[in-house]
Amino acid sequence: MQEQGNIYNFSGAEGLMPKEETLEVAQRKSRIRIGVPKEIHYQEKRIPLVPQGVGLLVASGHEVVIEADAGKAANFSNEQYGDAGAHIVYSPEEVFKTDIILKIAPPSLAETELLTSRQTLISALHLAGQSFDYFRMLMNRKMVAIAFEYIMDKTHTYPVLRTTSEIVGNAAIMIAAGYLADTRNGTGCMLGGFSGIAPTEVVVLGAGTVGEYAARAALGLGASVKVFDNSVYRLRRIQNDLSTRIFTSILQPGILLSSLKRADIVIGAMHSPEGRAPIVVSEDMVQKMKRGAVIVDVSIDQGGCVETSRVTSHNEPVFRKHDITHYCVPNIASSVPHTASYALSNYFAPTLLRLGEAGNIVNLLKADKDFRQGVYLIGGTLTKSIISDQFHLPFQDIDLLMAAFH
Repeated sequence: MQEQGNIYNFSGAEGLMPKEETLEVAQRKSRIRIGVPKEIHYQEKRIPLVPQGVGLLVASGHEVVIEADAGKAANFSNEQYGDAGAHIVYSPEEVFKTDIILKIAPPSLAETELLTSRQTLISALHLAGQSFDYFRMLMNRKMVAIAFEYIMDKTHTYPVLRTTSEIVGNAAIMIAAGYLADTRNGTGCMLGGFSGIAPTEVVVLGAGTVGEYAARAALGLGASVKVFDNSVYRLRRIQNDLSTRIFTSILQPGILLSSLKRADIVIGAMHSPEGRAPIVVSEDMVQKMKRGAVIVDVSIDQGGCVETSRVTSHNEPVFRKHDITHYCVPNIASSVPHTASYALSNYFAPTLLRLGEAGNIVNLLKADKDFRQGVYLIGGTLTKSIISDQFHLPFQDIDLLMAAFH
């Protein structure tokens, strides 16, 4: 723009001529191929996509490849998946040719051999059961690996863990009620409260999601419930969430022992963000409990919060020690695989739709900071400090890595 006397000359040279409107170019959607292998991990019965979830993905233009009988243990047939549009294959090798490998348990060493650098793996990590060699092998595959137990949402909670914990909390009470009613393993008492009969007493150790839903289920059946936790905040929150006044206490040994002596059922739901669950019930405390009481130690996934607990299986779920029945099966959600599979599918199907809309996994990770908290490997680089610290492996922060992608 040049001044000529008192007149300004607005010319094309000044860039002020009419121009075409510039519009934002939408992210190009992509068609993704999702593979769901049959679980080979011991007693894992769940499947991450139910037929309805498959139908949703297929209707959006994606391809779902499922190994034959992958849903059988959860009561989903090959015909149901075929009717939903899935492509049924008869070997894991065919499944592992897809873009996204979606499964429940971490891949075995044999399954890891089938992974390639072009793929994204979404599964559990189960850090406590892994080794240095396992992570080295995965790093050599140079793919993207996402642990669904670390994925966060906009509320900064863990959506997959939460929905699983809700089911586990309810299931723990149902399991305990069954053994309590059994005259061989329990006392022949029915869980709940009835006119003229003192209600059964339930002690819940831990006021997290598992503890909340165990308490909710027990209260619904009429039991008397006591909840212990070392966090006053969590105890206050469970009171608010249950919308009723229940007995709550921090973990004071004297008060806890007094409650354990009267308890018919004890639900161990202590959780540690890293490593082993804290032991809050000693063997001496167990010895002082009344004969025929039932302990369901949900914390056995992290070593157990009761000193007398030891890992059992779905085939032989209980043992008795000091005349107390102990149920210590890891992965309680697999005892109700049909319901648990629906809960998982309700998260994974919409997430995979978002991945397709983003165009590729890197675009989704760049756009969704909470989802990328689940990433522990990308292109051969470890991105979780907790793994690095435990196995002395180098790592880089995922947020810094994402900033490097253009």
